[in-house]
Amino acid sequence: MTMTTKPRPATAVASPIANSLTAGRLPTSAPWVILGTAVAVAAAVFGVFALAGGTGFDWGGALLVGALLYVPAIWLFSTLVEGRRRAMDRLVTALVTAAFVLAVIPLISLTITVVTFGLSRFDAEFFTYSMRNVTGEGGGALHAIVGTLLMTGTAALISIPIGLLTSVYLVEYGRGRLAQGITFLVDVMTGIPSIVAGLFAYALFAIFLGPGVRLGIAGAVSLAVLMIPVVVRSSEEMLRLVPNELREAAYALGVPKWLTIVKIVLPTSIAGITTGVMLAIARVIGETAPLLIAAGFTASMNYNLFEGRMQSLPVFVYTQYANQGNPPEAYLDRAWAAALTLILIVMALNLIARLVARYFAPKFGR
Repeated sequence: MTMTTKPRPATAVASPIANSLTAGRLPTSAPWVILGTAVAVAAAVFGVFALAGGTGFDWGGALLVGALLYVPAIWLFSTLVEGRRRAMDRLVTALVTAAFVLAVIPLISLTITVVTFGLSRFDAEFFTYSMRNVTGEGGGALHAIVGTLLMTGTAALISIPIGLLTSVYLVEYGRGRLAQGITFLVDVMTGIPSIVAGLFAYALFAIFLGPGVRLGIAGAVSLAVLMIPVVVRSSEEMLRLVPNELREAAYALGVPKWLTIVKIVLPTSIAGITTGVMLAIARVIGETAPLLIAAGFTASMNYNLFEGRMQSLPVFVYTQYANQGNPPEAYLDRAWAAALTLILIVMALNLIARLVARYFAPKFGR
């Protein structure tokens, strides 16, 4: 007796699910290849124009046009291979990267220019001599460096306590119309032109000492007027980031509010507050108009903020460029060297601020 078996039904093979998120992908090197091709095409076009016109090759234009060609090219290839979703992601990434590069290029160009032209007078004489009795070559900016440090330091001593205490009041105590009025005034002061601060300081001291007075302390007051709103706004935002649970835990242990602010709130936000203070100093250390009005300028050394005119690095750069003598190259070299010195001072202040913030951060037990 023979047994017959029925054939088993064929198992249906599941077809792969089409998913736009896991579709084809461009190779990792594809964006760089597309970018290189776009730059090469732009370079070839600019090379043809350079040969036809008999002019030099424009590398900057070729790179810019190549970057502009890259954006639609990467979107097109990504759309054909990866789909619209990833193509849109690559398009936005390309636009963000292009915006970042465009923002960095002027900074790099400015730094290279200042360093290139400023190093010619970056010598010992520049940092040890003033411009007293100097009409041509030689001389230095020691009086301007000392004036900048004195006026900026005094402005910081005035504005940091006022700004920090104001922000503490607004965050911890301020309620009602008084706090709203202070906030409104701080917002208004943030947008005032710097020359208005210089006119205010000049008018303030002219009331007591007579018209035409120019003092270093007047320049410091004008810079303090510009610093206070920046310190208040930055410190206020940092204090608001401190979790309320830390305050409530201190209150539950019976710690007074003022001690909670001193021991808990301020140490927790000290890194952000220090960064805000440094931003305020960097914002005013390069101001020229208020110091030109309130402190004036001089070619001699002056260590006394309350007597006589006082020079500063921004005003020194302005006067050297605006009042060029013979030879004019000596004045321009001093101006570039002073600009480089000002940049280095701001850089040093930022490095010091980072070290202070790192040392006093809560993770170090402070």
